Amino acid sequence: VVSNNIISGGTRLCGVIGNPVEHTMSPAMHNAAFAQMGLDYVYVPFKVKKVGLGRAIDGMRGLNIRGLSVTIPHKVAVIPLLDKLDPLAEKIGAVNTITNDDGMLTGSNTDAGGFLQALLARSIEPKGKKIVILGAGGASRAISFILAERGAHLVILNRLLELDWAEELAGRLSSFFTQEVKALELVEENLNGVLPAADILVNTTSVGMSPNINETPVPAKLLKPGLVVFDIVYNPIKTRLLKEAEAAGAETVSGVDMFVWQGALAFEKWTGQK
Repeated sequence: VVSNNIISGGTRLCGVIGNPVEHTMSPAMHNAAFAQMGLDYVYVPFKVKKVGLGRAIDGMRGLNIRGLSVTIPHKVAVIPLLDKLDPLAEKIGAVNTITNDDGMLTGSNTDAGGFLQALLARSIEPKGKKIVILGAGGASRAISFILAERGAHLVILNRLLELDWAEELAGRLSSFFTQEVKALELVEENLNGVLPAADILVNTTSVGMSPNINETPVPAKLLKPGLVVFDIVYNPIKTRLLKEAEAAGAETVSGVDMFVWQGALAFEKWTGQK
């Protein structure tokens, strides 16, 4: 088996597709889990640009790759290339996990469950809470959906260039859950307007991700005690946003928590093992 890094004729291949992928900790996590469980699987990173996504998915079929994690920027764009979606991924409109059963590719979303598990494991119940979400990409779709489903009150902020993404997501959630979800431009003035009343702040953007570790999406002066700040960026483990939130007396949740939970859910889909 692969526990001593020996690749055999029966080794199953899994991996991650995204751009960039240099920062990813997924290979370390999944390969350690495969070794621990004595499974003949290996997990590798594939840097796939937007223009190469279709060829990458063809390659998954052609090479019989068992499973792929999908990260920035492909979580939404990959959907039309798959054969089917599980019900949650379909509702969310984003996929972060693909499973290949003899050429039948199924898209799933483990971001949603992974995010919720990370909160609940810290005894943070989002029901009824006012939550500010930064970003409107694939991860935000999953997180917004699971929070709205849980009964949280959401405001979604996104940069002007992709404000239409936030408006589309807010509209989708509002009609799905019959409660108003607002979309605003991600600027200090709007943060100033929504953060004082917020219980939880979630950063789903890549601002502050390695190598740009000195960036933050929120000015430190807007952070406060009593706020829960969840940054889904996991490299670095403690982003500038989380450091400044901690200094302001806020409770912080690192992206590593969500990363591990969503990875465990994907692992189970590919191997059938927990």
